[in-house]
Amino acid sequence: MKKVIATDKAPAAIGPYSQAIETNGLIFISGQLPINPATGDFPSEDIKEQTAQSFENIKAILAEAGLTTDNIVKTTVLLNDIANFAGMNEVYNAQFTGTFPARSAFAVKDLPKGALVEIEVIAAR
Repeated sequence: MKKVIATDKAPAAIGPYSQAIETNGLIFISGQLPINPATGDFPSEDIKEQTAQSFENIKAILAEAGLTTDNIVKTTVLLNDIANFAGMNEVYNAQFTGTFPARSAFAVKDLPKGALVEIEVIAAR
């Protein structure tokens, strides 16, 4: 069985997908753009601020499921430009205590709405 996890404290899906799906103790969070759910806008054109906003959205979805970043086991980070890796990584590093999750990070041609970063995660209960 799968359960939809959704919160208005993270941006609504901009397409035919769920914010997150839980199945068999795993929570799959869709890629989170750096959209402030209150304004519908990016916080700025700065990679650090955009990365922080993407994580705020992830944390809101995790909280809805009763979890924290400590439950994240895998992340995938998409960047619009690999030159943004260091700035993203600085903010990313501050999101975790103890063991870091497994991660993939790579540049893509474009991201929706012109975002600089998009982050998806898998968490476990």
